[in-house]
Amino acid sequence: IRLNISGEILKWLCFQNKNRVAILAELDKEKRRLMQSQSMNNPGASIPLSRPALNKDFRDHAEQQHIAAQQKAALQHAHAHSSGFFITQDSSFGNLILPVLPRLDPE
Repeated sequence: IRLNISGEILKWLCFQNKNRVAILAELDKEKRRLMQSQSMNNPGASIPLSRPALNKDFRDHAEQQHIAAQQKAALQHAHAHSSGFFITQDSSFGNLILPVLPRLDPE
């Protein structure tokens, strides 16, 4: 019985794999067809307007600006609603600001 069950599982896995391969092949074929029809309708469309690295740099810069704006807002809110001291600091835990504890001289 065990061989029969594992044989059925093997058949099922092979069938699933064939299905995946067929779906991926069809998606690739459709992608090529769409790209070809797009380039036929708009000849300049096949030429990329910008390099992917530039897009990534732009996204990284935009993300850094967004984080800086969030840090500034969090810092202003903390200073307005707390008597403590806070600084902006990159944190391993995703904190935008960190509290600063003053050092007291030992007496």
